[in-house]
Amino acid sequence: MAHSVAQRTNEIGIRMALGASGSDLLKLVAGHASEMVAAGIVIGIVGELSLRRLLSGLLHEVSPADVSTFIVISILQVAVGLLASYIPARRATKVDPMVALRFE
Repeated sequence: MAHSVAQRTNEIGIRMALGASGSDLLKLVAGHASEMVAAGIVIGIVGELSLRRLLSGLLHEVSPADVSTFIVISILQVAVGLLASYIPARRATKVDPMVALRFE
């Protein structure tokens, strides 16, 4: 996420120059991170469902269809994804718009 925000420095500078607030930028970056996390969760669940038989031999004392495990891991992934996007987004809100526009 830090790399993604760094690549979008010009865009963030333009948005700030046009009057976007820090909370708007946080929502923008968090929304992008949420899309990536949601895609990862969906791909992971589809992968698990397709490889259920193979994984059943590797799991000990846990059912391959354990819903509580899916929920806990999904919540953990969302929390980590939002934290990973929050730190670079806060750094991006501190950038001076003129410096961001001259970035390249």
